[in-house]
Amino acid sequence: MLLFSIIASSVAPSLALLTYFYLKDKYDQEPLHMVLRVFLLGLLIVFPVMIIQRGLTLGLGENPFVDSFFISSGVEEFLKWFVLYHMIYNHTEFDEPYDGILYAVAISLGFATVENVLYAWYSHASVGTMFIRALLPVSGHALFGVMMGYYIGRARFAEGKVVKKYLIYSFLFSWFVHGVYDLILSTMANYWIWFIIPLMASLWYGGMGKVKRANSRSPFRFLKREEEVNIYK
Repeated sequence: MLLFSIIASSVAPSLALLTYFYLKDKYDQEPLHMVLRVFLLGLLIVFPVMIIQRGLTLGLGENPFVDSFFISSGVEEFLKWFVLYHMIYNHTEFDEPYDGILYAVAISLGFATVENVLYAWYSHASVGTMFIRALLPVSGHALFGVMMGYYIGRARFAEGKVVKKYLIYSFLFSWFVHGVYDLILSTMANYWIWFIIPLMASLWYGGMGKVKRANSRSPFRFLKREEEVNIYK
């Protein structure tokens, strides 16, 4: 019973957020099995991330800035980006800009799920703690994914030199914001909430703007409008 409670409280926020972003795909929803496959990839990359991070910590020592921007966000965001680029970027199902956001959110939430389960199990976290984690690290990973996926989507449907620029942006922006998030939590023990709330609010506001802009660039939006017009004829 205890094991079930831990798993349920750890997994539920990720599934809720994944469902939310899945339903935000307005014009051509992705096959559910593809989204779940990418979510599973997020689960699996936790283990190489842990190994790499452990090695870097032993080699570089413990420093809040290094840990936040290189060992933590650097390794995590790069591996997410690497998997998305090599396994999803050229996939035939990636056929509109919003798909970049959806797949990046899926892999990020897969990662966050395992991280959440491990935290709940080893720290014997209370319900209140798990609720705070749902609002902060879990939704944080989802929003880092929105940022990464938005620019991957821009790159996928761009041409020329801007493709490389957007691919670089897709990693750099998610890495930087994730690093800032980690640095706040690791260096501001008493006042972190005064910084993390504005950061999360700005991420949600900016993320929803990116969701709207990505959907507005869908090549299927005109087909959808044509179908709606035909219904009322």
